[in-house]
Amino acid sequence: MLPTISPSSDPQPTALPPLRARWYKVLYIQVLIAIAIGIVLGHLWPHAGEAMKPLGDGFVKLVKMIIAPVIFLTVVTGIAGMSNMRAVGRIAGKTMVYFLCFSTLALVIGLVVANTIQPGAGMHIPLDSLDVGKVSSYVKKAHDSTITGFILNIIPDTLVSPLVTGDILQVLFVAILFGLSISMVGDRARPVFDLLTTISVPVFKVVAVLMRAAPIGAFGAMAYTVGAYGIRSIGNLAALVATFYLTSLLFVLVVLGLVARYNGFSIFKLLRFIKDELLLVLGTSSSESALPSLMHKMERAGCAKPVVGLVVPMGYSFNLDGTNIYMTLAALFIAQALDIHLTFGHQIMLLLVAMLSSKGAAGVTGAGFITLAATLTVVPELPVEGMVLVLGVDRFMSECRSLTNFTGNAVASIVVSRWDKQLDEKRLHAVLDNPALIDAPGDSAVAHA
Repeated sequence: MLPTISPSSDPQPTALPPLRARWYKVLYIQVLIAIAIGIVLGHLWPHAGEAMKPLGDGFVKLVKMIIAPVIFLTVVTGIAGMSNMRAVGRIAGKTMVYFLCFSTLALVIGLVVANTIQPGAGMHIPLDSLDVGKVSSYVKKAHDSTITGFILNIIPDTLVSPLVTGDILQVLFVAILFGLSISMVGDRARPVFDLLTTISVPVFKVVAVLMRAAPIGAFGAMAYTVGAYGIRSIGNLAALVATFYLTSLLFVLVVLGLVARYNGFSIFKLLRFIKDELLLVLGTSSSESALPSLMHKMERAGCAKPVVGLVVPMGYSFNLDGTNIYMTLAALFIAQALDIHLTFGHQIMLLLVAMLSSKGAAGVTGAGFITLAATLTVVPELPVEGMVLVLGVDRFMSECRSLTNFTGNAVASIVVSRWDKQLDEKRLHAVLDNPALIDAPGDSAVAHA
């Protein structure tokens, strides 16, 4: 059996922190400036802002290009280094229990807030006045996706095809099988294990290189969003947007904050620790753009490598707290705006359907809207045509969905690691108190992992 390799075996972060870089060289400052410039450009020169779309799309494609190798290498080397194969099933089981509890809680919170604030009440919009053509493509995608199809799609066509297509769950499935196989073969697989461990160093270096383009991607995505949709376009639906943002903020600070406090760390310190990634997610409206960096940071913060390798990729399909809040909140908003009364039984039905349809939604722009369409097509009381009402502001709510999803997965990594007694708590507190102790993604620190 190959020896266990975990972040706790790294040298403890007791050395003097590196010298602080000049403010204009700090990534999150660069991303903030880029977002601000993008907003100004999109607002003052909308056509020029729309023309910046390829910059944002290009950056997201660059990051998605490296996601499959990062997940594969992290999961394979993490599992292969574990001495007890039962631990893999134990970690996966605990992870799914955690995801099920909190994704359901997010759906319930969306229902409660929508019934309490009623952001769509009083709009009295006739159903026959809606232009269904605007959402026809989303409805088609929703009809094409089924639970059976989703489960079967986890199994790839070939062993290497997930590394080509980049499907996160397929990559995770193959990586788990390969990691288990290396571990069961034992010493004869040592050359393969050493090779994959060595390859992980330049792969994470590629991540570091790509992150330098983050300000350009954030600028392009934000300029396009404001230029194409306009800041004023959210005016008519301000109540829904404000309700969603406030609910998501309270979910992060109160619900996840209490979870963090119970597990011995501060949600505010964690948010400070991942602020670079949060700003990147905000700029690109895609939580996938920061996935490799999140996995690296969670490992360097003391979470066990096998736990991070399972929790984070699985979380991008099964732990979408922001998307879940959005689904039930938007569904009830549509019912209220169209004067459709939903009984308690109808809302329970909506909740049960959403619990299934929300699983497998990817962390990319538009996935939440497609998942909402899938939910509405199953609940007969809610006309799918009502999605037109939220189409105009969906892009603005996409950022909030991605930020909430991303934060939820960061918290899950720490909680599951602690739950499984694979968290270096001293290391965690050290880096949360002083984030400068963490090296940039791809730097020499990765070699210790």
